[in-house]
Amino acid sequence: MDFATLWQHTHTIAVVGLSADPSRASHRVAAFLQARGFRVLPVNPRHDQVLGEPCYPSLLDLPEPVDMVDVFRRPEHCPEVARQAVAIGARCLWLQLGIVSVEARRIAEAAGLAYVEDRCTLIELRRLKG
Repeated sequence: MDFATLWQHTHTIAVVGLSADPSRASHRVAAFLQARGFRVLPVNPRHDQVLGEPCYPSLLDLPEPVDMVDVFRRPEHCPEVARQAVAIGARCLWLQLGIVSVEARRIAEAAGLAYVEDRCTLIELRRLKG
């Protein structure tokens, strides 16, 4: 996976499982991405708003296209997230550090999405861009 190319073509990121709690990893990572100029769309049915953006119940409810779906959900939820990512035309499905799903990988790769698992977007972007 060429992370430099992936990040060059990523502008809008849907963060699935984004928490409103600033102490949670999902919140810290999304805030970092937002601060770096990415458009972050929160996806979590438990919140109305996170990081100053409206929060959507699912990827299928997003009002605009996304380049990347960044996932902070347990592995058993990832296949459904992958199906939704394919349905909305996302270009990349990224499962965060500690999250691995054989089924999500199969779904994403069969549809031609770039696929990353068990890696943190914040760590990889810092590694790439400093």
